[in-house]
Amino acid sequence: MDEAFLYAMAIFYMTVGVMHFVKPALFTSIIPPFIPKRKLVNKLVGSIEVGLGFGLIFEPVRIVAAYGIILLLIAVFPANLYMYQRKHLGIPKWLLLIRLPMQLALIGWAYLYT
Repeated sequence: MDEAFLYAMAIFYMTVGVMHFVKPALFTSIIPPFIPKRKLVNKLVGSIEVGLGFGLIFEPVRIVAAYGIILLLIAVFPANLYMYQRKHLGIPKWLLLIRLPMQLALIGWAYLYT
């Protein structure tokens, strides 16, 4: 597998993870109301994304990091669905709809490194 795609995925998850701390209101606003302690959840998800992205870089933990990303993508799907249903944040609804099956593509991308 081409290393450029691996590093692109690592940078992507580390960047998104950091954004949980830079723009916390954005991320907490799309956490569904049934999930308690949204601020804590946001920090946890951001930290996990940074850690898993970093883990992709290192061969000994790459497989674990890739499986972690798959689990994370499944875990955050309710936030993406909630964003589509209720919190558009100025993003066209059709684009948010396309984002939902895109999770499968991201899962497939991570699976390449398992």
